[in-house]
Amino acid sequence: MNDRTSGPERAEREELARLLPAPAERDLPPGRHLHHKDTLMRLIDQDGDRTSARPRLLRPAVLLPAAGLALGGVLLTTLAATGQGSAPAPSATGTGSPRGAAVLLDRIASVAAKKDEQKVTDDQFVYVRTLQTENDGTFGGPVKLTRPREREVWMSQQVAPVIAVGLIHEDGSYYPIEVGVPDGEPAVGYPAGLSRPTYTWLASLPTDPDALLQRLTTEINRDQDQRGTPAEDRDRAQDTFDTIGELLRETVMPPTTAAALYKAAAKIPGVTVDPDAVDAAGRHGIGVARDNTRTGDRTTWIFNSTTLEYLGERSYLIRDTSMGKKGTLINKSAVLERAVVDALRAKPSTGKSSTTT
Repeated sequence: MNDRTSGPERAEREELARLLPAPAERDLPPGRHLHHKDTLMRLIDQDGDRTSARPRLLRPAVLLPAAGLALGGVLLTTLAATGQGSAPAPSATGTGSPRGAAVLLDRIASVAAKKDEQKVTDDQFVYVRTLQTENDGTFGGPVKLTRPREREVWMSQQVAPVIAVGLIHEDGSYYPIEVGVPDGEPAVGYPAGLSRPTYTWLASLPTDPDALLQRLTTEINRDQDQRGTPAEDRDRAQDTFDTIGELLRETVMPPTTAAALYKAAAKIPGVTVDPDAVDAAGRHGIGVARDNTRTGDRTTWIFNSTTLEYLGERSYLIRDTSMGKKGTLINKSAVLERAVVDALRAKPSTGKSSTTT
């Protein structure tokens, strides 16, 4: 690899190289870590080529999934299961520098922005198939991982408020996702928004990263106000990172929105690079990570180190807590398929659809 950087950029690059440790969670062939490290170095070189005569522009990108459907205090009937029971404990050692994360997100955004625009109508459904392992233990207690389980979800794309939000299929059964209606109260549908991110709503978001961050902050604060979350329990940076991560999992989104989300993510303080991360399907990739210093855990978004496609997510403890020892895996996920289909229970292989992965 040719070294075309000099001065401050070269120093940043060398600092990043020193900060990329060999992963300690399992015995990997030496070449695998070097592959991911070389991939990141190439991205930095490419970014240096494009910006040798001007400051670097951050161009992050994203593929958004269905955000928490219980936000806003609305009771939804869901079954959020899936898991992996015997995954090796991930490394809790340090990750790369914030500069490296900005460069990586810049390239991911560029890739996302070049994807074809989807045509999604109100009467269609976003279909996402994932493999997941989750913490099934009591709140604040020791982690108890579920076994690896496949989950399929169909999410309504209607713009108008709906009662029937979607459908989940796992463990051989189907579970409707519906808005809970108190006894004696009139049925009020759930609108499209942060907690029900339809393709049309995602397309309406600002594409300027600063404006997008402000919009997300407003939406998050509104939700926390409705739930009565005390101000001292709020962490704006972590809340924004988690919200974008939720969107990544179970949505199909416009390329311009995806790119804007990654650009926004690059502006979140504390975001770093995880040079080698593994999703629930066992796929190795490069990660964008952030430590939640309050709860003592790290969440990593995992991307294919060659194509920069979103693969999944993992979370684990970075210090000893009541949930377990440092390095304990909390959850893992892997996106296996995304599509737009015409009916509930329809799949890309059985009905008219538009696949995205």
